[in-house]
Amino acid sequence: MLSKNSKAFSLNRQILNLSVPNIITNITVPLVGMVDIALMGHLADQAYIGAIALGSMVFNLLYSGVIFLRMGTSGFTAQAFGALNRKEISAILFRSLIVAQLIASFLIAMQSPIEWLGFELINANSDVESLAVSYFRIRIWAAPATLGVYAFTGWFLGMQNAKYPMFVALIINVVNIITSVYFVRVGGMKSDGVALGTLIAQYSGLIASVVFYYFAFRKKLSRISINDILNIRALKLFFRVNTDILIRSLLIAATFFYFNSVSAGLGNDILAINAVMLQFFMFFSYFVDGFAFAAEAIVGKYLGAKNLKMLKASVSRLMIWGLMLAITFTAVYFIGYRLIVNLLTDNESLIMIIMDYKIWVVLIPLVSFSAFIWDGIFTGATASSYMRNNMIIAVLLVFIPARYILVPWYDNHGLWLALLLFLLARGVGLWISYGRGQVTGFRF
Repeated sequence: MLSKNSKAFSLNRQILNLSVPNIITNITVPLVGMVDIALMGHLADQAYIGAIALGSMVFNLLYSGVIFLRMGTSGFTAQAFGALNRKEISAILFRSLIVAQLIASFLIAMQSPIEWLGFELINANSDVESLAVSYFRIRIWAAPATLGVYAFTGWFLGMQNAKYPMFVALIINVVNIITSVYFVRVGGMKSDGVALGTLIAQYSGLIASVVFYYFAFRKKLSRISINDILNIRALKLFFRVNTDILIRSLLIAATFFYFNSVSAGLGNDILAINAVMLQFFMFFSYFVDGFAFAAEAIVGKYLGAKNLKMLKASVSRLMIWGLMLAITFTAVYFIGYRLIVNLLTDNESLIMIIMDYKIWVVLIPLVSFSAFIWDGIFTGATASSYMRNNMIIAVLLVFIPARYILVPWYDNHGLWLALLLFLLARGVGLWISYGRGQVTGFRF
C-alpha cells in the first residue's frame, strides 16, 4: 500500500508529466504567427500583413468550431484507457479520424461559399482582400491534415501521453518557419508562400502523428473491424458530446468577438487598450490550459477505471496546481505590469491610459483559473451537457446583462468587470455541478 505522501507525489508527477509538455506546446503556437508577420513586415507593401491577418482570422473561426475533435477524443480515450478497453481505444481513434476527414472534405467542397461569407463579413480594402483570398485558397487544402492532427492530439492525451502532441507541434512549427522563409525569401511568393508553408507543415504534423502511433501504440492495441468503429451507440454518444462542446466553444468565441465589438464602439483608443490587455489573459491561458489538458487525461482515466477516490484526489490536486499558478501570475502581473505593457506597446499616451486598468489584469488569473480547470475535468468525464448549459448561463444571464448594466455607468471598466463576472460564473457554475455529482454520479 502506498502512503498518503507517496500517492500525492505520484499524482503530482502525473499532473506535471501531462501539463508541462502541453504548456510548451501552447507557447509555441504564437511563434509561427510572429515569424509570418515578420516575413510580411519586411516586404515593401504592408498589404501583405493585412492579408495574413485576415486569412488567419477566417481559419481561426473555422477551426475554433471543430476543436471538439481534440476535446471529445481525449475524454473518450482516457475513459477507455482507464477501463483497459483496448478495442474501444482503437475504435475511438479511427472514429475521430473518419469524422475529421468528413468535416475536412466538407470544408474543401464548400470553400467558395466559406470564402465569400468570411471575407464579406470583413470590411477590408480590395488589395488586402485579394491577397487574403489567395492565401485562403491555398491553405484550405491543409484542412484534412489540420483536423487529423486534432484527432491524434486528443487521442494521445487520452492515452496519458502529452509528449507526442508536443513533438508534433514542434515539428509543425519548425517546418512552417523553414518552408515559409524559403518560399517568401527565395521563391518570392510573399503571402502565398506563407500559406503554402502552413499547408506543408500541417501535413508534416499529420505524418509525424501517424509515425508516433505506428511505432508506439499499434502493436499494443486490439484489432478492430469497421463495425467496431461505426458502432451506432458509440457514434451517437460521440456526436452528442461533441455537439455540446461545439456549442460551448462557439459561445466562447462569440463572447470575445462581442467584447471586441463593444470595445470598438467605445473608441479606437479603448479598442487598442483592450487588445493589449487581452494579451495578459491569452498568455495566462497558455499555461493554465496545460493543466486543463492534464485534467482531461487524468479524470477520464480514473473515471474509466471507476476509481472515484483517485478521481476526487486528482480534482483537488488539479485545483491546487491551478490556484498556485494563478497566484504566481497575479504576483507577476502586479509587480511587472508596467514593464510588460512597455514590451507590448511604446505608445506613451496609450500606456498612461492602460495603467488605469491594472486591477483587471491583476485579477484575471485568480478569477479565471477554475473555469479552465473545470473545463478540463468535465471534458475528461465527457459530462458535456453541463459544460454547454453552464456556458449558456454565463453568456446569456451574466455577461450580456452585466455589459448592458455596467458599461453605461463605468464605460470600459464596466466592460472588464462584465468579462470577469463571465469567467467567474463559468468556474462557479461547474464547481456547483461537480458538487452535485454531475461528473461522477456521486455527491462529494
